[in-house]
Amino acid sequence: MEILYSSTRSKGNPVKASEAILKGLSEDGGLFVPERIPALDKSLEELADMTYGQVAYEVMKLYLTDFTEEELKNCIRRAYDEKFDTEEIAPLVEADGAYYLELFHGATIAFKDMALSILPHLLTTSARKNHVKNEIVILTATSGDTGKAALSGFADVEGTRIVVFYPKNGVSPIQEKQMVTQKGENTYVVGIHGNFDDAQTGVKQIFGDKELAAYMNEKGFQFSSANSINIGRLVPQIVYYVYAYVKLLKEERIVNGEKINVVVPTGNFGNILAAFYAKQMGLPIDKLICASNENKVLYDFFESGTYDRNREFVLTSSPSMDILISSNLERLIYRIAGNDPDKNRELMMSLMRGGSYTITEEMKAQLQDFYGNYASEQETAQTIHDLYENTGYVIDTHTAVAACVHKKYKEVTKDDKVTVIASTASPYKFTRSVMNAIDSKYDTMGDFELVDKLSELSKVQVPGAIEEIRTAPVVHDHVCEKSEMKQTVMNFLGI
Repeated sequence: MEILYSSTRSKGNPVKASEAILKGLSEDGGLFVPERIPALDKSLEELADMTYGQVAYEVMKLYLTDFTEEELKNCIRRAYDEKFDTEEIAPLVEADGAYYLELFHGATIAFKDMALSILPHLLTTSARKNHVKNEIVILTATSGDTGKAALSGFADVEGTRIVVFYPKNGVSPIQEKQMVTQKGENTYVVGIHGNFDDAQTGVKQIFGDKELAAYMNEKGFQFSSANSINIGRLVPQIVYYVYAYVKLLKEERIVNGEKINVVVPTGNFGNILAAFYAKQMGLPIDKLICASNENKVLYDFFESGTYDRNREFVLTSSPSMDILISSNLERLIYRIAGNDPDKNRELMMSLMRGGSYTITEEMKAQLQDFYGNYASEQETAQTIHDLYENTGYVIDTHTAVAACVHKKYKEVTKDDKVTVIASTASPYKFTRSVMNAIDSKYDTMGDFELVDKLSELSKVQVPGAIEEIRTAPVVHDHVCEKSEMKQTVMNFLGI
């Protein structure tokens, strides 16, 4: 059955999956959501015998219903190939009583690769299906990982250009080096004086500028998004939760139908929303554990029912979660508001104008699937240290936030269900923070000395994504004020 996509903010005409992917964001500023969540149509036992790519097809075909089998399988084949350094694509590693779902074996060693390896193919296929003649301009704000993953995915993809904005002093040295050394005639990377929320707000304003859209169209361009607000980002993320469950089933770590818990380190809410969608599809997930760092806007929301970004912005060692406006939460709010775009729009306008909104008790009662908590900087470092000391397994700062919150959850609830922790980045992406957590004596070393020491300690080979930036020249050295973002895009396009 065909699934159409409607906006979270209006009752306008629903669009096909390919149209939603092309647009990225609805004209009214809302996010595209499927009009219904499809149920898995293969049994968990059938899925357990499949490769990652085969599971991806079985999940994604249910959402992207206007793609032919050949089109979708072609996108999947081109995405999940030798770019990943493990055949499994997303291995599960057992350590200290939990299963770490390693989502960082792609080209840029972060979980964003899982979706951004396939998004360029979904997008270019969508453009062909909808007879788009314009060049597509991918416009993205990043808190560190999306940027490089999107740049890598779209570099030199015909018919596209990509502009990435990032907070100039708000990403790790490795993250920045990965972005500013990116090759590709169609790529443009800009640091802004501001934080991630400033970058994300600026991008949304450009998307919402109807006069600019008309001018761009005149000049042969149109915008689309690679951020997790694009439904073409969210759907591929559902896949790895299904894959993790059926892998546990195949390895007889669980029995068919047994409920598991899932812990996700969360900033923009897209990754945990994908787990929520997987649960709605029939995957036996019990608790969705939302782990925040010291920017604990989501923890406070789950505790109080009030979302309030009016607070100090904290720069932490887990920068991809240094976010006060969790864009994807809007998709969940829309759902618990009874799929009522008017109610949702009212709440989002309140957030935009006053920086906060409060949901009703009735809406709050629908959040029972979720548990929220947070980890301080000290707790994050301690978690990395203790896991390494006890098991020899090294995790990054974001994964450590999740592991710490999982521990807190177990202490509070005594719930000992089998648990999957989304391991969202390689420790090599945050070497200084990780190595300092293991032992502060390493802080005197240079960034790449730390890389080699980490390899020695963890007994894990340095990923190609790190090796290639050791000596790579800086290609992008552009910096602008947040008020100059629109003009910066125009300059890049030469219009």
